[in-house]
Amino acid sequence: MISRKNSEQLFEKAKTLFPGGVNSPVRAFKSVDGAPLFIAKGDGCHIWDEDGNKFVDFCCSWGPLILGHNHPAVREAIVSTVANGTSFGAPTKLENELGALILANNPFIDKIRFVSSGTEAVMSAIRLARGYTKRDKIIKFDGCYHGHADSLLVKAGSGLATFGTSSSAGVPEAFSKETIVVPLNDEQAILEAVKKYKDQIACMIIEPIPANNGLLLQKKEYLQFLRNVCTENGILLFFDEVISGFRVAFAGAAAYYGIKPDIITYGKIIGGGMPVGAYGASHQIMDCISPVGNVYQAGTLSGNPVAMAAGIAQLNECLKPDFYKDQENRTKLFVDKINTHAKARNYTFEIFTIGSIFWLAFSKKEAIRKADEIDGATMNDFKKLYALLLEKGIYLGPSGYEVGFVSAAHTAEILNTCADKFCAALDEVFA
Repeated sequence: MISRKNSEQLFEKAKTLFPGGVNSPVRAFKSVDGAPLFIAKGDGCHIWDEDGNKFVDFCCSWGPLILGHNHPAVREAIVSTVANGTSFGAPTKLENELGALILANNPFIDKIRFVSSGTEAVMSAIRLARGYTKRDKIIKFDGCYHGHADSLLVKAGSGLATFGTSSSAGVPEAFSKETIVVPLNDEQAILEAVKKYKDQIACMIIEPIPANNGLLLQKKEYLQFLRNVCTENGILLFFDEVISGFRVAFAGAAAYYGIKPDIITYGKIIGGGMPVGAYGASHQIMDCISPVGNVYQAGTLSGNPVAMAAGIAQLNECLKPDFYKDQENRTKLFVDKINTHAKARNYTFEIFTIGSIFWLAFSKKEAIRKADEIDGATMNDFKKLYALLLEKGIYLGPSGYEVGFVSAAHTAEILNTCADKFCAALDEVFA
């Protein structure tokens, strides 16, 4: 077995410093066995932990490292920028450059504002939607995650379309009463909610590629249905593309499906691994934001020069010819090899994929489109598979509800070898 001695010692120390020993809950490895691995370094598609174990990394810092770890162009951009300072709280040329680069290659937004995280982007954009429409309520979907802002930390009540109930202590129920939670892939629930709360709904927020609670792929026709309903009722369609933006296409799921939302949020990839988020919309909507309009939002580290430089370097790589086609092709070959093996042996297992995102499901369903279609009992199988994959030098996010990512650094050869290891691990799980 791999040694975790140093990670275990570090985790014991961390528990005296941080709640649960971590600064983000999933890192605690509670869904899998053992102490969390403390990562020492990363390069290309590999990471090394504090015990010297080497892994092929399919977590990729939860998605932003689409080029892999320590990419030379990104690293050099960061180092050269840091030489001039790390933060000014004032405008820089780098903000203009990254903003222009994104807008020139994205037909769905006219203006953008940078913030420091995906949560901050969504929180700010929700306020913008309410300020623009002068309506208070929002619709969200069960199974989509939009960060830890109070009004979005809600879960479904009973019935097709109900007010949410808080999913976290510390969130006043009054906040939840402004959020209507509906199931994914259920047109009737949407029609009922819109009819019941007509002229009160500011926006309908959805991950167009739901990837925070499994990979709950929606049909294009369903997303187009949402677009039509929003248009007919003066509701803003809000695509949260913190994960899918710049991952399935440069202009995200909006481009992948050919559907124009009214507001989009981004994160992860646009910072090249540095903390960053953004939201964008039309001139008309974005001009409601202070200092032009009366919707207030601010941030000292918004447009941080180091993050902007990293983002410019990374996105220029993503704009190279056939970048996304190559990403999807390599991911598909990897996934297809494992799925073919599982089907040949009649395993209750399927990997769902889109672009360079994939998700392991212990299921034989052709598609899983709703959160309640995931069998929680199968997470025990995931726990077994996770431990076996670690032993074989493969690192995934430590939860069966999390998706995996392929980066440009995952070569066809490495992916083929990893697929063989996946197949061997599945044989052990189902033995």
